[in-house]
Amino acid sequence: MKVITIPYKPRPLWKDIIHPALDKYRFAVIVAHRRYGKTVGMINELSKSAIKNTLISPQFAYVAPFRNQAKMIAWNYLKYYTSAIPGRKVNESDLFIELPSKHKNAVGARIYIIGADKPDALRGTYWDGVVLDEYAQIKPELWGEVIRPALADRKGFAYFIGTPKGQNQFYEIYQRAQRSEEWFTCLYRADESGVLDEAELKSMMEDMTDIEIRQELYCDFTASASNVVIPIDLVTAAAHRLLQEKDVQGSPVILGVDVSRFGDDRTTIFKRQGLWVDVPLVYKGLDTMDTAARVINAINKNKADMTFIDSGAMGAGVIDRIRQLGYSNISEVNFGGKALAEHRYENIRAEMYFKMLEWLKSGGAIPDMPELKSELSIVEYKFSKHGKIILQPKEEIKEKIGKSPDLADGLALTFARPVYPRLKPGDPGYGRKMMCNTDYSIF
Repeated sequence: MKVITIPYKPRPLWKDIIHPALDKYRFAVIVAHRRYGKTVGMINELSKSAIKNTLISPQFAYVAPFRNQAKMIAWNYLKYYTSAIPGRKVNESDLFIELPSKHKNAVGARIYIIGADKPDALRGTYWDGVVLDEYAQIKPELWGEVIRPALADRKGFAYFIGTPKGQNQFYEIYQRAQRSEEWFTCLYRADESGVLDEAELKSMMEDMTDIEIRQELYCDFTASASNVVIPIDLVTAAAHRLLQEKDVQGSPVILGVDVSRFGDDRTTIFKRQGLWVDVPLVYKGLDTMDTAARVINAINKNKADMTFIDSGAMGAGVIDRIRQLGYSNISEVNFGGKALAEHRYENIRAEMYFKMLEWLKSGGAIPDMPELKSELSIVEYKFSKHGKIILQPKEEIKEKIGKSPDLADGLALTFARPVYPRLKPGDPGYGRKMMCNTDYSIF
């Protein structure tokens, strides 16, 4: 048998621990510092798996948040490390390598380079193995709705790799993996992996902030948590809470509506009653009239006592249309408008998020939705020049996670203003119209 030598020399931790572990485990989460060699190691793991696979026409994928990013990070590595394999074919337009098939007349084993911003490239097919890089920036539904089902037919593997970027969905899946005997996990810091020599490490630290050092080099998921409004641990606990009737009974039904602005933004409608939040309604591509119709339907169906609607961009037209049709129990919310506690918050957006934080601390329960949990736990705050709390701009959040935090904003809107609790028969004032209590401040 002819021996083929590829130009890959795995680092000790890859050779002695990670590669052997991946031979045993179908699922894995690998947390490692910058310049650890995560991409190179995984590209070669995919190549090995493709060569050894005995099924007909195997398919593998390396997935990064964006296609251009995936191409820049991994494509040249894939071509280089497979260059010694006879019969290899390179498809530059569709970014895949095809290795010789073990089956006569069958398509060879293919390894694709794919961006999570093009989910259709992963949908509707099977996968024998997938690597998800920088999972914190990938839409979480891609895993549960697209990739995981596509692995089922052929019992394919999935490996998550990345460096911490706060307590988000990557942190959550790492925590979940640590609790499971079916998952392999590892975490390697720059000061213990041996990849970077002491002089280079010291030089890097001189040019980095303390948070950057803790996060990028020491793999500390809590590095940026000091200025995160809602910690991921609190969000995770809220998604697993079981409520009792008393937690909801007698509380007003409040809707929060975040109206989409453009592009991939979504219109979200949340229903909250007491400590309970229902699974939201999520829409894309609606015009003003369609959005108003969906909101009215939600108001009628849920007998909402108050509906808070984001008045930005398309929101103003939606509000006007709903009022035109005779609905008065709605309140427009300008995210940049004044907070009730204006001595503490720069605007109502910051106030709503911190009210939501207190609600979660008091026992609030949310739907177990990865995307909602990720959005809630990624919003950061700082202090304005006036010494008031202000949140990270939505544009920065969108740049970080690849989408607008429409789910988090929709839920936050249910905290825009206090709403009177429901009155029971026999209570003084029973039967009066429910309304938003704009004069009352909880601070």
